[in-house]
Amino acid sequence: MLSNYMGIINLDENEDNIMELTVRRPLASIPIAGRYRVIDFILSNMTNAGIENISIFAKNKSRSLVDHTSNGRPWDLNRKRYGLRIFNFGKANLEDNDINNFAENLDYFKIASQEYIIMAPSYMIYNIDFKEAAEFHENSGNDITVLYKKVNNAHKAFKDCEVLNLNEEGQIISVGRNIGGEKHLNIGMETYIMKRELFTDMVRDLTRTGHCRKFKQGIYTQLDKYKVGSFEFTGYLSCINSLDAYYKTNMDFLNVKVNTEVFSSNRPIITKSKDEAPTKYTRNGKVINSMVANGCIIDGYVENCIISRRVTIQKGAVLKDCIILQGSEIGENTSLSHVITDKNVIIESGKDLKADSEYPLVIIRKRTF
Repeated sequence: MLSNYMGIINLDENEDNIMELTVRRPLASIPIAGRYRVIDFILSNMTNAGIENISIFAKNKSRSLVDHTSNGRPWDLNRKRYGLRIFNFGKANLEDNDINNFAENLDYFKIASQEYIIMAPSYMIYNIDFKEAAEFHENSGNDITVLYKKVNNAHKAFKDCEVLNLNEEGQIISVGRNIGGEKHLNIGMETYIMKRELFTDMVRDLTRTGHCRKFKQGIYTQLDKYKVGSFEFTGYLSCINSLDAYYKTNMDFLNVKVNTEVFSSNRPIITKSKDEAPTKYTRNGKVINSMVANGCIIDGYVENCIISRRVTIQKGAVLKDCIILQGSEIGENTSLSHVITDKNVIIESGKDLKADSEYPLVIIRKRTF
């Protein structure tokens, strides 16, 4: 167990391409897979590895994030010593300057007793045994180890993600960005392992010099100063940095192989529990290859869909390849295809809304359509 590690969840995430769902919430608290939030995956990865001291460096508009994580109880992080801490800032945008936010809270890192840190974003979706990565880092002699995955679909996925260029020893020699021109790339997971003392020294140095305003830039612009190695992750990975990626990731969960791996019983993905009644399926209701959360009423036809809590689908409604977030109501004799509804959306009876898997239709929160 990684009791000698502290976790940092850095919400240094570009939300420009998923603004339809981040108007009132940070990307980290977007609902996903019916009953989870995006941040649940990295939080669960850290706690499954035995990390007991975790901090979330949040952006503005984080009320829903604070409400979801509360005191950390679902992840067994409601502790008098260490546990879960949320640093919520209002003066500066974390996306533009996370170095300043770390610098203002150096005392938090100074008093920690853990020797190492694992820093990661929330929008990388995967299920990993961090113990293996930590053991690799400690034995490698690296100053910093960056996690990555070799992918063969970079021309269709992981747009704008970091691309690691490695030498034969697995050391990072440069970092680029995926513009969709190649299939086979080493996609950086923006997850870093290093000693806590090195982290605080880098924050002080970057603050003093103004060399960079983002911590990861401080790593990649000083590859000649630090030994920066890599650890290859071979499991399922997606990056929710766009609406298209969000939609496709949810649809991936309907694949039995992906679902079994990501929601592993050995390393469970934990979320805040809700007291909901079981979903009611009427005689008219039919569900095919879908994920349906508790508290729903299904009186229509549902195929290849993700249905969140407390959703009502009335008689005669036909839903295919949709993502319906909690509290939504789908009226009688409606037809929806490739539609995403935010929370508490009402689709009136008789509507016919169809889109494409590449460009799903999003209906914003608390709207009648």
